[in-house]
Amino acid sequence: MLEIDASVDALQQEIEEKAVLTIARRQPMAVDLREVVSALRVANDLERIGDLAKNIAKRAVLTGDFHPQKLIRGVEHMAALVLGQLKRVLDSYAGRDLVKAMLVWKGDEEIDAMCTSLFRELITYMMEDPRNITFCIHLMFTAKNIERMGDHATNIAETVYFMIEGHPITDQRPKGDTTTIAGIEELRSPSG
Repeated sequence: MLEIDASVDALQQEIEEKAVLTIARRQPMAVDLREVVSALRVANDLERIGDLAKNIAKRAVLTGDFHPQKLIRGVEHMAALVLGQLKRVLDSYAGRDLVKAMLVWKGDEEIDAMCTSLFRELITYMMEDPRNITFCIHLMFTAKNIERMGDHATNIAETVYFMIEGHPITDQRPKGDTTTIAGIEELRSPSG
């Protein structure tokens, strides 16, 4: 994955250059302009997903003796959900399928909740034995990167909505992420 990142960056830049040329030469209006702007947005989100994948790849090479399968399976399950969301949202973009895009947009909450649950488990493992901290921190950052990939899939769903409807989604994005400082403090409290 590390060597692929430069190719992804180059593709994103190529799309950006072609979009700018299209706007300059053709001066698209309305639907056509939304198509060009949407291509720019999607390319940017895909480039960011590539950066997150590169960060995960870097962490994957850092291993230790502590490998609880339950935690690893949790991260793998979360990754599978996000990959499914990415496939669906890219299919919705290619097929101009608003219904499919909105399913992805609404599905982000499940990924956020899974990430929060995994964080709780990781904190428990770290508190039980400080020797687990290094591995758990790497897994925590990996899970957060996967969760961010899900956020980018949701961004693409919003772009599909904009491209088809001609205006942004006005509803608040469903979120299940409580990994804020307040959420972490709740995890540390005896009742949490």
